[in-house]
Amino acid sequence: MEFGFLGLGIMGKAMAINLLRHGFKVTIWNRTLSKCDELVQHGASVGETPATVVKKCKYTIAMLSDPSAALSVVFDKDGVLEHINGKCYIDMSTVDADTSSKISETIKAKGGYFLEAPVSGSKKPAEDGQLIILAAGDKALYDEVLPAFDVLGKKSFFLGEVGNGAKMKLVVNVIMGSMMNAFSEGLTLAERSGLNPGTLLDVLDLGAISNGMFKLKGPTMLQNSYSPAFPLKRQQKDMRLALALGDENAVSMPVAAAANEAFKKARSMGLGDLDFSAVHETLKAPDHSS
Repeated sequence: MEFGFLGLGIMGKAMAINLLRHGFKVTIWNRTLSKCDELVQHGASVGETPATVVKKCKYTIAMLSDPSAALSVVFDKDGVLEHINGKCYIDMSTVDADTSSKISETIKAKGGYFLEAPVSGSKKPAEDGQLIILAAGDKALYDEVLPAFDVLGKKSFFLGEVGNGAKMKLVVNVIMGSMMNAFSEGLTLAERSGLNPGTLLDVLDLGAISNGMFKLKGPTMLQNSYSPAFPLKRQQKDMRLALALGDENAVSMPVAAAANEAFKKARSMGLGDLDFSAVHETLKAPDHSS
C-alpha cells in the first residue's frame, strides 16, 4: 500500500518512519521542507504540495499541529481538496469535532472518503508503534487502512460518526492535563514539607493510582528535565478545546478549568515548547506574599 503523509512534527515523523520500516511506500510533505530530508534517507518520496501528494496516493494521512493547520492543508491553494475525488483522507491530528466535521463534509462533497483518527500517545509510543488510534467516519475506509493502523498503534477503536474520535481524544487529554497538575502539586508539596519526592514516586507506584504517566514523567520532573514528548502549548490547546466541548454540553469542569489556567501561566513563562510536564515549573516561582 502507498500512503501520502502530511506533517512531520514530533509525531508525524515517527509515524511516517514506522510505515517506511514496515514496507509501505510513503510520499511526504511538510510545510518546512528541510524536515523531509531524514525520511528521504529512509526511502520516502517528497511531494511539493498537499495536492501533489493526494494526486499521487490513494490514501493520505495528515498529522498536523492544531485545527488551523488541519484546515489550511485541506482548504488552501494547492491543498488536499484539489485532487481528492476518488481518494481517501485520514486526518490523525487532534482537532475539535466541528473542525473534523467541516473537513469531512467538504471532502465527501468533492467525491473523496474521510476518516478521522486522532491518536492517544506521545513521542515514544509513536516511535514504537504503540499509539491508541481513535477512528470515526467511513467504516469501509477504516477496514482498508487497518494494516497501516496496526503498524502505527497497539489498538484501534472505531467510534462511529465523524466527531466522535475528536471528542474521545479531547476527553482523554483533559483528564491527562488535570492529572498532571495534581501530580505537580503533590510533588511540590512533598518537597516543601520536607519529604523526599523520589520516595513519593515509589509510594504512588505501588498504590491504586499507579499509572504510566507518573512513572514516565515523575523522574524527569524531579530533574527539571522537560524534553518535549508532548509540547505544553499543544496540551493547553487541548484543554481549551475540551473546555469548549464542556460548554456545549453544559458540563461543569472546575478541575480542568484550573488546570488550563496553570498551563496558560506556564505558556506566559515561556515554557510552551517544553514538555507538558513543565507545568511543574509554575509552582516553583517563589511566593513573596506569605
